[in-house]
Amino acid sequence: MKKSNIIMLLAAILPLGLFLFPLWKITLEAPQYPTPLGMYIHINDFSDANPHDIKNINLMNHYVGMKYIPDAIPEFKIFPAGIIITTIIGVIIAFFGNYKWFLYWFILMILLSSAGLYDFYLWEHDYGHNLDPKAIMKFTNPDGTQMGFQPPLFGSKDILNFKAHSYPRLGTLFLALGIATSFIAYLVGKKKHNKKLTM
Repeated sequence: MKKSNIIMLLAAILPLGLFLFPLWKITLEAPQYPTPLGMYIHINDFSDANPHDIKNINLMNHYVGMKYIPDAIPEFKIFPAGIIITTIIGVIIAFFGNYKWFLYWFILMILLSSAGLYDFYLWEHDYGHNLDPKAIMKFTNPDGTQMGFQPPLFGSKDILNFKAHSYPRLGTLFLALGIATSFIAYLVGKKKHNKKLTM
């Protein structure tokens, strides 16, 4: 097996780390919570950063009309299937493809990851802006428009007396490493191919 194909095999397997580690984490800091509230977003589930965090976030958000964080969303079925399918494709390419196919897999993973990130942004936007008009508490911006409570896609943001943090976790690192490694496999394969042509 060629060196580039071995590297490609590693690239195809690395995204499976998403099934072992969280994809993202959102944390809420506020003076009234000595221990910040937080939740992990996995490829197929939400989980508490500390016991009962999601329950407490839902209770708190209820007052401003935000939706409850659900037990499941449609993406929890789509994303795992997508990773399994692309991993299988990557393994097949590693065994039977050439360096050009490594680049195609790299591009495919970039496109799918970008689509997943955009979907996450849309979910956050709906979660923070589609508020119940009958909410107990209502907040408005200085211009009189309804205040949104969307957490940041990446980074930190002040929301009332909370500071929200949103950052990728180890699962995202495995995905990124897999994508980057496939590009390395492409470069190694291309270099060897070009070397043969000059001999």
